[in-house]
Amino acid sequence: MKLSETFTAQNKETEQQTANTFLEDVTAGLRQHPKQLQSKYFYDQRGDKLFQEIMSLPDYYLTRCEMDIFKSKTAEIALGISADNTPFDLIELGAGDASKSIHLLQYLKNLDTDFRYMPIDISGNILSVLDERLKKEIPGLDIVSLEGEYFQMLYKASQLSSRRKVILFLGSNIGNMELEEAYRFCFELRKNLNKGDVVMIGFDLKKEPNTILNAYNDAEGVTASFNLNLLERINKELGADFVLDQFEHYETYDPVTGACRSYLISLADQNVSLDGDVFHFAENEPVYMEVSQKFSIEDTQKMALQSGFKTVYSIMDSREWFVDVFWTAV
Repeated sequence: MKLSETFTAQNKETEQQTANTFLEDVTAGLRQHPKQLQSKYFYDQRGDKLFQEIMSLPDYYLTRCEMDIFKSKTAEIALGISADNTPFDLIELGAGDASKSIHLLQYLKNLDTDFRYMPIDISGNILSVLDERLKKEIPGLDIVSLEGEYFQMLYKASQLSSRRKVILFLGSNIGNMELEEAYRFCFELRKNLNKGDVVMIGFDLKKEPNTILNAYNDAEGVTASFNLNLLERINKELGADFVLDQFEHYETYDPVTGACRSYLISLADQNVSLDGDVFHFAENEPVYMEVSQKFSIEDTQKMALQSGFKTVYSIMDSREWFVDVFWTAV
């Protein structure tokens, strides 16, 4: 068999495994009470595009807040991750289009810093776009893109290089986990790092409740389309028969716990077929889609301490709505 044929066969096998996992996760979620779908599957090609639109919406402050940090305090960030001047791998979990980290990458490249950028994302589409963009905008950047789940790819990164690791986990992606899951994630992250490795995590801070709610319930309806697109993806890739206009987006925010949650509400008593199974949805039944957790500074310090990290320092945006914290593995 030719080498090209071998790669083609391997790619097809990987695609089939991914499809099987997608089906298993969706089926398991629809069997739960309440029903649930995993937000990591939002990001197909159309989902990527819709999320880019969300980040540009007037009420979606998160991207602008963290962009403020990366644009105005780039030197502080660079100092925090390269203080000992040793070569390192800069690994971004959920890199997306790297619209924020590109400012850091350019700054480090201009300083002739010895580092390799390793973006990790579940979306092969967005990684392809990112790779093309960075090669054009930062010529000579050492980049190795890794498509897949965070810890699988983090392990792969450790096999590719023994250099010091600097992890970027931006955009308050940590907030897309339930609190117990977020603690487990940080504990698992620590297990994959060596003492002295650095983690930079973005946390969205608790603030005026309507400011938060409006960010996830935009009047333009883009967030609603983003959520509904997951049903469309399930139809297209898994052969389900969701009727999208029989569901609507619903958002809640609890200022006490800091949990902002999104749901799709069934507008009718209906059945949906998927891979030989039939799932019943009662009228007004919610399908839980995603949490966007908000934090206090004390919350972030507690999380670091209980996960095997030490908080080194924090950088806030000009409005103090968002914080990027720097942890060192201890």
